[in-house]
Amino acid sequence: MAGAGGWAAASATSGSYTGRGSSTPAVGGRTEDTPRYTLGLLQTPHSSESSGGASRGGARPGGSSGEGLAARRAAGNSAVKPSVSERGESYFGDKSSCVENANTLDLTSSSSVRGLNSTCIGRTPLSSGRSGCRSHTPLMGYSVTSSSAVSAHTVASVIVAVVEGRGLARGEVGIASIDLKNPEMILSQFADNATYAKVITKLKILTPLEIIMSNTACDAGNTTNLFSLITEHFKNVTFTTVQRKYFNETKGLEYIEQLCASEFSTILMEVQSKYYCLAAAAALLKYVEFIQNAVYAPKSLKVRFQGSEKTAMIDSSSAQNLELVINNRDSRNGHTLLGVLNYTKTPGGSRRLRSNILEPLVDAETINTRLDCVQELLQDEELFFGLQGVISKFLDTEQLLSVLVQIPKQDTVKTAESKITNLIYLKHTLELVEPLKAALRSCNTQLLKAYYNSLEDARFGIILEKITSVINDDTRYTKGCLNMRTQKCYAVKPNINEFLDIARRTYTEIVDDIAGMITQLAEKYNLPMKTSFSSARGFFIQMNADCSTLPNGQLPSEFTKITKMKNTYSFTSADLIKMNERCQESLREIYHMTYLIVCKLLNEIYEHIHCLYKLSDIVSMLDMLLSFAHACTLSDYVRPEFTDTLAIKQGWHPILEKIAMEKPVSNNTYLTEGNNFVMITGPNMSGKSTYLKQIALCQIMAQIGSYVPAEYCSFRIAEQIFTRIGMDDDIETNASTFMKEMKEITYIIQNANDKSLIIIDELGRGTSAEEGIGICYAACEYLLNLKAFTLFATHFLELCHIDALYPNVENYHFEVQHVRSSAGNKEKIAYTYTLSKGYTEEKNYGIKAAEVSSLPSSIILDAKEITSHIAKQILHRQKSTPEMMKQRAAYQLAMRLVQTARNSRLDPDSLRVYLKALKKKYEASCPTPRENDEQQ
Repeated sequence: MAGAGGWAAASATSGSYTGRGSSTPAVGGRTEDTPRYTLGLLQTPHSSESSGGASRGGARPGGSSGEGLAARRAAGNSAVKPSVSERGESYFGDKSSCVENANTLDLTSSSSVRGLNSTCIGRTPLSSGRSGCRSHTPLMGYSVTSSSAVSAHTVASVIVAVVEGRGLARGEVGIASIDLKNPEMILSQFADNATYAKVITKLKILTPLEIIMSNTACDAGNTTNLFSLITEHFKNVTFTTVQRKYFNETKGLEYIEQLCASEFSTILMEVQSKYYCLAAAAALLKYVEFIQNAVYAPKSLKVRFQGSEKTAMIDSSSAQNLELVINNRDSRNGHTLLGVLNYTKTPGGSRRLRSNILEPLVDAETINTRLDCVQELLQDEELFFGLQGVISKFLDTEQLLSVLVQIPKQDTVKTAESKITNLIYLKHTLELVEPLKAALRSCNTQLLKAYYNSLEDARFGIILEKITSVINDDTRYTKGCLNMRTQKCYAVKPNINEFLDIARRTYTEIVDDIAGMITQLAEKYNLPMKTSFSSARGFFIQMNADCSTLPNGQLPSEFTKITKMKNTYSFTSADLIKMNERCQESLREIYHMTYLIVCKLLNEIYEHIHCLYKLSDIVSMLDMLLSFAHACTLSDYVRPEFTDTLAIKQGWHPILEKIAMEKPVSNNTYLTEGNNFVMITGPNMSGKSTYLKQIALCQIMAQIGSYVPAEYCSFRIAEQIFTRIGMDDDIETNASTFMKEMKEITYIIQNANDKSLIIIDELGRGTSAEEGIGICYAACEYLLNLKAFTLFATHFLELCHIDALYPNVENYHFEVQHVRSSAGNKEKIAYTYTLSKGYTEEKNYGIKAAEVSSLPSSIILDAKEITSHIAKQILHRQKSTPEMMKQRAAYQLAMRLVQTARNSRLDPDSLRVYLKALKKKYEASCPTPRENDEQQ
C-alpha cells in the first residue's frame, strides 16, 4: 500500500520537480508519468511523443526561446520555421535528434570500406553491421570511481573525429576529441607533412576508443593517405565513417557557442577561423549523442584549443623506445617513466601525469612555477602530508562532472540510482574543499597561492548549502555496496516527502524481517548462519562450517543456490528470494521519489556547477606535483635549471634505478651551441643505449616539472625529442631492419629543427659496412648544419674523425677493462659503464670475439693484418692539418666565451682565473711551429 501510494503521490506532485514526462511501469503494474531531468534544457522527446500535440513539454526556466518553441510545437503550429539551432540538423532538444527516429538521420556512410580486413570499420548504432567491432556501453548509468582506482585511465573512453582539407588544403588536419568520462572537448588544427607524424603522435597520446572520419576519406579506390596511415597504426581501434556533410564548421561553431561553459568562452576567439577542427567538433558531438543516448546540457562543456606549439613533440616511436608509459617487454610491467613518477592518489592526477610525460611543456616560466611548488612540498613536510591526506580522499572529479552535465534521453531505475549516487559523490567532493583550503593556507609559492584563491570561489559554498538543505548531513560516500545502498535510500532528509518517508520505513521493516528470518533459521537448524549482501544476489545467507558438522554432510533441503568456497557456504531460500523481490520493489519506489527531489535540487545548483572544472584542475595538478615530490623522497633527485646548455653532472637512468633497486653508474653530459654534436663509441653492452635513453628521460622529467636523477643539471628546452634506438629483438632480416632505419632517420631529418634533442643509436647496421658508414656520415653532416643537440652512438669508428672537419663535434666512449681468466690464457672484457672523452680504443670487437671462438689462429692473424692496413689508410686520409687544429681551437674558445658571457655567475676574481685557464687551453690546443714542421 505504501509503495503504490508513494509512487502515485510522487507523480502527482512532480510538477515542481520535472519537465517532460514519460511512461514508466509502476510497482503495481500501472503506468505513471516519470519525470524528466531538465537541467534547464528542453527535453529530447521519446518516439511516442513525436506524434500528436499533447502539451507535456517541459519549459526552460526564465522563459528562454526554447520555451516559446516548445509551446508552438505543443500547439501543433507546423507553420513555424525553426531557427538555425532548432532545425533537424541540430540535436539540442530537437525531435530529429532522437535515436528512436533513426530514419530521419543517417550518420553512417552508405558506402562501405573495402580492402581493410585488418581494421575494424564500424557503423553508428543507427545501422546494422557493427559485427566484429567493439560495442559501445553508454556511460550514462555509471558512477564515478573511488580514489583507489588510479588505473581507471587505462580503459579507453576517448572518441576522436579527424578531418583533412581537400585540394590545396590537403595536409591541414582538424581533430576534435572528447572523453566520455570527462566533459572536456579538445580541439586541434595544424599543418602536417606526408608522413602525418603529428596526427599519429596526437592520436597515440589520446589512446582513442573510436575514431570517426568522413566517408570520402575511404571511398573505394580513392582512400586517402591519412586514412590508410591511421588505420595501419591503430589496428585495434574501432573506425566509423560518417557522411562528409556532418563535418560542418558552421554547425561546429554553433555547438560550441551553445555548449561551452562561460568560463571558457574565450575559445570562440581562438577557433572561429580554424575551420577543420570546428568541422570535426560538429561530427563528434553529433555522434556522441547517439552512442550515449544523451545530450550535454547548455553551457556545460569545457572546450579548449590545444596547439602543437605549446608542448614538446615526442613521436610515438620515440615514446616506445624510451618506454615512457608502456614497458616494451611486458605491457603490465611498471618499469616505465610513468611507473617511476606515478605516486598519484586520484585517477585525474594519473591521467594528467601520463599526458604530461607524452607532451612535456616548452615554456620555462611554467615549468619553473611547477618546480617551485615541488621544492616547497619537499621543504615543508606538514604541507606535503596535509595535502596528500586531502587529495587521496577525492574521487574521479572529471568523471563526476561528465555524468552531471549529461542529460539522459530515457529515465530508468539505473539512471535514477546513478543520479542519486553522483549527488552523494558531489556532496563528498564539495566537503573536501575546506580541508583543501586549510592545507594550502600557509603555502608560499605563486601557483599554490593561486589555487588557494581559486578555492575561495563562493559557488562551492552555495552548492553545498543547497545540497545540505535537502540531503542529510551524515550522508557520505562509503565503500561496500550495501553501505552505499543505505546511503542512497536515506540520503534525503525526512519530512521533505511524506510518501518517501513511508517507503523508507517499509524498506527498513523488510530488511529487519530478512535479518530476523535468517536468525530464526540459524536457531532452527542450530547452524552459524549470518546475513550477507552482494549487488548481484541481494541478501543471502552465509555460513562458515566444516561439512562434517552438517547432518549427512549436507545443508537442509529448503536451501537453494548453494555455493561453497573452502569452508564458507553461501545459499538462499524461497522465502528469502521473495523478500528480496519485495525489497527491490521498495527500493525502486524510494529511488523514484528520491530522484524527483534530486532532479529539482540539481536544477537549482546547475548554474553554479561549473566551478567544479576549476576544482578538478586543481586536484589533478596538486596530485601530480605531490607525486613528483614523493618520487624525490625515494631517490636523490635535484632541481633542474633551464639555460642554453645541456649539462648533467653525475646523472643516472631513473627506470634502471627502479629495476636494479640500487643506484646505477652515474655519468656526465655536456652539450652547448658550440659543441652540439656528441659521437659515442664503445663495445656492445658497454652502456651506450642506456646512456642515450637516460639523457632523453632526464630531459622529459625536467620539462614536466619534476626533479631529475643527477647531482646537478641544466637543460635547454627541447621542442622535439627524437630517438632512434637499436633494439636487438627488432632484427629480422637485413632488408627489413634497414628499411625501418631509413624510415626513422627520414622522419627525424624532415622534422628536426634547431631546438630539437636528437638521439641516434646504431644507424646503418642493417646494410654493408661501406653503405652504413656512408649513410651515417651523410646524416651526421646534415644534422651538424642544425643547432639541435645530437647524441650519435655508433660502431663505425671511421665516423669519429668527422671532428677534424666540424669543430662542434665531441668524441666520447665507454671504457672497458681487460681481465685475464684465472687460467691466464684467456682474456675477457669487464664493463665499467663509465663515459670518457675521446673515441674508444676497442677497435676490433669482431676479431676479439673470434679469438675466443674456435676459429683457426691463422685466419685471425690475417684478419688483424688486413684490418690494420685499412685503418692506417683511412687515418692518413682523415689526419687533421695544423690549420684545421688551429681553427678548431679558436672555435672552441669562442664558444666558451659566449657561454661564459651568457650564463656565468662567477665573481670578478673567479672569472679572471677561469679566463686565464681558457687561454692556456687554447694555446695548448694550437700546434707550435715545430709541430707544424713535423706534421708537414
